[in-house]
Amino acid sequence: MNDLLLEIRNTLLMLKGMGVEQLSCSEDTLQKFDLLGNLQHAAKYDESLDEIRADIGECTRCELSRKRTKLVFGEGNPQAVLMFVGEGPGQDEDRTGRPFVGRSGQLLTKIIEAMQLKREDVYIGNVVKCRPPGNRTPLPEEIEICRPFLERQIQVIHPRFLCTLGAVATHALLRTTEPISRMRGKFYDYRGMRLLPTFHPSYLLKNPEKKRETWEDMKRLMAAMADHR
Repeated sequence: MNDLLLEIRNTLLMLKGMGVEQLSCSEDTLQKFDLLGNLQHAAKYDESLDEIRADIGECTRCELSRKRTKLVFGEGNPQAVLMFVGEGPGQDEDRTGRPFVGRSGQLLTKIIEAMQLKREDVYIGNVVKCRPPGNRTPLPEEIEICRPFLERQIQVIHPRFLCTLGAVATHALLRTTEPISRMRGKFYDYRGMRLLPTFHPSYLLKNPEKKRETWEDMKRLMAAMADHR
């Protein structure tokens, strides 16, 4: 029954993102469907990452597919305790098909290593899986179409901790418009998982003075993970 309701929810989100107007799909309705996610902390979702990737296929569900080189699904430990979620692929990611491998990715890797972890210890994904032209911010309809696949990845991996990188990822998962500057460094509940927003590495490259705040966020995350052990 839960699988059926989750499929209905994902279908409604996709239709809404495509601009279908003849179905009633209010925000209140979406939030009610979202309550189903709270059941997922009791048992992992009954599918695999490979099955989700196969379901995405050579996706043409939105306009981002028209100019992409490679779809970027995500990578890392499928049983990770910590999962990072970014905005979307950039030029280097579009070329390689791997998340966070450009300059932002190199900074994220340094952050992960400073946390006494390796990239292969965590899982790394994005809200949208195709590069927006010119690295622009993904449009709301593009996010709505792609988000169900990210949510399914999270359900399968079921990390204890999520770290959203930047406003787009934070807003997409928590369904909020609160500025990232106010949300960073605080824990939020996401379907029984602890979610901590922080600045996106690309923002840190442009604003290096914010690295100190980001490291404070990571120290709080590390302390929570240590308590979990």
